[in-house]
Formats: sequence, C-alpha cells, structure tokens
Amino acid sequence: MKKRLNAKAMLSISMAVFGTLGLFTRKIPVSSGELALYRAVLASVLIILYLAVSKQRIDFRRIKREIPLLLASGIAMGINWILLFQAYKYTTISAATLSYYFAPVIVTVVCPFLFHEKLTGKQAVCFCMSTVGLILIIGVDSIGQGGNDLRGILFGLGAAAFYAAVILLNKFIKNVAGIHRTLLQFFAAVIILIPYVACTGGMHLKELDGTGWGCLLTVGLIHTGVTYCMYFSALKELTGQEAAILSYIDPLMAVVVSVVLLGESMTFQQLLGGVLILGFTLWNEKNAK
Repeated sequence: MKKRLNAKAMLSISMAVFGTLGLFTRKIPVSSGELALYRAVLASVLIILYLAVSKQRIDFRRIKREIPLLLASGIAMGINWILLFQAYKYTTISAATLSYYFAPVIVTVVCPFLFHEKLTGKQAVCFCMSTVGLILIIGVDSIGQGGNDLRGILFGLGAAAFYAAVILLNKFIKNVAGIHRTLLQFFAAVIILIPYVACTGGMHLKELDGTGWGCLLTVGLIHTGVTYCMYFSALKELTGQEAAILSYIDPLMAVVVSVVLLGESMTFQQLLGGVLILGFTLWNEKNAK
C-alpha cells in the first residue's frame, strides 16, 4: 500500500513538473531545434548517471532487433519536441498544451488500422467530441484566417501527431524496459537533432544569460531527466487507469501556469474545448484493457 501511495505521489509530482515546461522554455532564447537537442543531451547524461548508480545495464544483444524501432521512435520524439516548443512560441501555453493532448485521440483512430483493433462506439464518440473540443480551442472564426494563435495550435497538433507516432512505435517494442527505452530514444533524438541544428543556424549557448542557463538546465535535468526517472519508476507500481488519470495533472497545471502566472488569455470557448478533449480522452482510457 505504501509503495502505491509513493508511486502516485511521484507520478503526480512528475506530471505537475511537466505542466510547467512552457514557463521555462519561454526564457531560453534559442531555436526550438537547439533547445530540443540540449534537452536530450542533458537528460541522457542524467539518466546514464542514474543507471550507473542503480547498477542497471542494457543488454544490447537482447534488443538488437528492436534498435531500428528505437531509432525511429527517438527521431519522432525529437521532432515532437521541436514542434511543441514552436507551439509555445506562437500561442498561449494552455492552447499549445491542450492541442498537444489530442495525441491519444490520434492513437485511438490509428490503432484499428495498425493492430486490427475494433473501434468501439465509445471510442468513436470520444473521437468526435474531442474533435469538437479541438475546433473550439482553434475557434471557428480563426480557421482560414491564419495568425500566430492558429499557427501555434497547428504546431501543437503536429507535436501531437509525432507523439502519437512515439506511442505507436513503442507498442512494437517488447524487450526494452521503460527507462532503458527512453535513454536509447534520447540518443536517437540527439543523432537526428545535431545535423538539424547544424543546418538551421547552429548553436548559440554563448548568448544565454544567467536566467537562460538556469532555465535550460532545469528543462534538461529536472523536466526531462529527473521527471522521466520518477515517471517510469512510478508506472511499475500503478495500473494503467491510475496512470492515465494522474497524467491529466500535466495539462491542468499548464492551464494554471498560462492563465495565472503568465496572464495569458483563455476564452470560455477554449476552456470548454479543453474540457471536451481531456474529459472524453480520459473517459476513453477509463476501464480500457
């Protein structure tokens, strides 16, 4: 019982920390690709230290057949980060995060085609209502008119699509444990992000001031390294439903940060859209096998 309570606390804390990501990325004056690269490198170093201290080793002979899938999912993760950071730059943190949480809906729709799973009536309802929620967040009047908010929401949707790709690719990976899988995916992200950054302006670490360095280290070490270790440690002790419910602390925290701390506007229509996306996605995951 105590283990489960500790696991719930760890997962809740990690989700709350994830929800403050946008607040810190706003203070780091580098490109989205460069930020994604630093995040992957810093988190990789911290996880390597964690594995060394806990004396965990990766059995590469056992997982060699799944390395291409790990590379593909790592590349998708890197692109996902770039698009999410771009979303934060163009729209409010709440709108970007709520758009990003359309990822489970994408997974629900794609799974019947990839895994021959039956799309139930409940899942169809959840997809339709979540889509209505997304339209409310975007705003019917904004569709076709462009603007930074729409651009940011589209970046958030792009990030959701690549996060959905990460989730789907991970379904094919059977022999790699959680934290080992994440480390290898970070390595793959670094491999793809280095040439991307080199071709899109290079590195600008010299331009960071004290605040920028502090936020960068926080994003890489705390938001990614520490929280991922906490996240995977907690998952081992919790059911899928418990983890799904607690994961919604992330977008709720993001909304609080956006509206309360940053003073960003959020209309009733957008709030209703967020409730539809999160509510119907949670209902879809509840009691799911």
